[in-house]
Amino acid sequence: MNAVLILIALVTVGAAILAMSRRNLLHSVLLFAGSWAGVGAFFLWAGAEFAAFAQVLVYVGAISMVVLFAVLLTRRSREDLAPGPVSRSRAISAVLAGIAVAAVLLAAVAGTPLAVSAGPAPAVSVRQIGGELMGPHAAALLVVGVLLTVALLGAVVLAAGDRPENPEDAP
Repeated sequence: MNAVLILIALVTVGAAILAMSRRNLLHSVLLFAGSWAGVGAFFLWAGAEFAAFAQVLVYVGAISMVVLFAVLLTRRSREDLAPGPVSRSRAISAVLAGIAVAAVLLAAVAGTPLAVSAGPAPAVSVRQIGGELMGPHAAALLVVGVLLTVALLGAVVLAAGDRPENPEDAP
């Protein structure tokens, strides 16, 4: 059982590291989708089926596609995408920001009580969670869907821009 967890962790973290190290933005988006799928596999391994399905549907499905469309729609020429010179102060700032985020996360984890509850965990089925989402929380779910749709349409409008109708009018 631990070998499966180690394999899931290696694939998830490896995909995330590769995504951050790639220069090609499309490859990075696809690798991040693989990393998010690894998180879904971890949820499945941990017995949280609903969280795994939600992870796959929301992140691997919806968010990855929105990011992919945004990248493809806003894509410019290769010269526009050329990275600028790497400065030492920028690298030091990035490392310091990473250390600060890690310190905050470690402090939050260290301050969390890990007490075991006295009774057994309540058994909640996926059907009950779905009933809650489609019952009292249906309005919030619809608002999130509309918000994501508006964001995607905004990305399309921004990417389209003002283009000349005739190719001869282009500067």
